[in-house]
Amino acid sequence: MAEKVEVIIMLIPLSMTLMIASVAIYLCVKTTEEIVKVAAAITALLCLFVSLFFVPWPIKLLILIVPFIIEKLQRVASR
Repeated sequence: MAEKVEVIIMLIPLSMTLMIASVAIYLCVKTTEEIVKVAAAITALLCLFVSLFFVPWPIKLLILIVPFIIEKLQRVASR
C-alpha cells in the first residue's frame, strides 16, 4: 500500500510539470511574438527536465536505452 502512495505522490508533480510544458509548447507554436516564443520554449525545456526528476526509475531507464536501440537498428538497416 505504501508503494502505491509513493507512486501517486510522484505522479502529481510529474503531471503538473508536463501540463505546464504542454501549455508552453502550445504558446511557442501559436504566438507570433518573438519574446513570448523564447520564454515559452525555455519554460517548456525547464519543465521537461524537471519532470525527469519525478519519473519512476524504470521510465528513466527506458529513456536512456531507447536511443541506443534506435542507433543499433539504423546500423542494421544501413547494411
